[in-house]
Amino acid sequence: MEKDPSLQLRSIGQVVQGRVRPGTPRTEPNDLEGEQAVIEIDTAWAGALEGIEEFSHIWVVWWLNLSPAGKALSSLQVRPEGREEMPLRGIFATRSPRRPNPIAITPVRLLERQGARLHVQGLDAYEGTPILDLKPYLLRGDLIPEAIMPAWIEQLWRSHDEESED
Repeated sequence: MEKDPSLQLRSIGQVVQGRVRPGTPRTEPNDLEGEQAVIEIDTAWAGALEGIEEFSHIWVVWWLNLSPAGKALSSLQVRPEGREEMPLRGIFATRSPRRPNPIAITPVRLLERQGARLHVQGLDAYEGTPILDLKPYLLRGDLIPEAIMPAWIEQLWRSHDEESED
C-alpha cells in the first residue's frame, strides 16, 4: 500500500489552560474527569465555532505532542497505563499514547464559550497541546448503549477509583 504524500494535518488551536505538563509541580491531585481546561481556537477558525455552545458535550481531537510517536514502535502490545497487573494488549485495543499516529479524541463537557475560547471539563490534554478538530457530541450515533468492553477495563477503572480515594 502506498502512502499518501498529500496527507497533512494542521492545528486549529491549542489548550491554553489545563493539565500541567509532566514534571511540573502540582498543588492539587490529578482529577481527569473533573479537571477544567480552556481551548483557544485560532482566529482563522473562530467563525467555525458558531452554534457550538448549543451542545453540552463536544469531541476534542488533539495531537499527542508529548508522545514518543513518530519513532518506530518497539512493541505493538502494551500493558494499559504500564500497569503490571493489566493484561498485555495490542495498542489498538488500548488508549495508550504510543500510536502510529499520535492522535487522541476526548469527549468533554462544554461549560462555556467566550469568543474563540472554550471552557471544557474532562480534557486529558496538557497545556500547549495542539487541537486538530472539534465535533459536537450527538446522542444519536455517539451513544451506543449496547457497547461492550473487556473486564480488564472495569478492573482499571476500579483501580482509578481506589487511588482517587487515597
